[in-house]
Amino acid sequence: MLSSLLPAEVAVAESFDDPEDAVLFPGEEAVIARAVDKRRREYITTRHCARLALAQLGIPPAAIGTGGNREPLWPDGIVGSMTHCAGYRAAAVARSGGAVAGLGVDAEPHAPLPDGVFDTIARPDEVPALAALAAARSEVQWDRLLFSAKESVYKAWFPVARRWLGFEEASLDFAADGRNAAPDAAAGEIVTGTFSARIHQSGAPLTRMSGRWIVGSGLVVTAIAL
Repeated sequence: MLSSLLPAEVAVAESFDDPEDAVLFPGEEAVIARAVDKRRREYITTRHCARLALAQLGIPPAAIGTGGNREPLWPDGIVGSMTHCAGYRAAAVARSGGAVAGLGVDAEPHAPLPDGVFDTIARPDEVPALAALAAARSEVQWDRLLFSAKESVYKAWFPVARRWLGFEEASLDFAADGRNAAPDAAAGEIVTGTFSARIHQSGAPLTRMSGRWIVGSGLVVTAIAL
């Protein structure tokens, strides 16, 4: 799913389960030493995906540490992003000296947000636009898509800006492709589209981003390549 949203320069690996050969590397265990089993499996498999993606770029397997803001610490010369949710883990990486300067990816279950969450993540200018989209394309959970896309925005933003970006500091515009993609036996009906983001923060090193999204297999996946 994720590879369809990103340019060819980006290496992607994804998993819909937790393979037995996924293991922790030295230095990674401390981050999840007290985590419950679900969190451990998410962490281990997501980093397994990251190493598979890095291997596509010729990067040997290595530990992927965690920074002070929970950001992944990639090998020198690499930009990347990881994501996980129930039934899905993925990573995307690229060489930083090439056409891609940054990445942000996110996956969420394709279901309505819990009560009250939408009001905390949506700007007033986004609400009527999303309502119109929901009326026109009811097969998409637009509130969840907004959440996922803003997560991708933050993941692409932070390595560049090195500072926090709140949900209220980015306004997003969405468009669905003209028609649904062909149904897939495993994924069911697939819907795709684009989004653009405007950053509302004084002195922001980035003021605009654009990305793509896909809905299928019970998931919504969003991605940005700077």
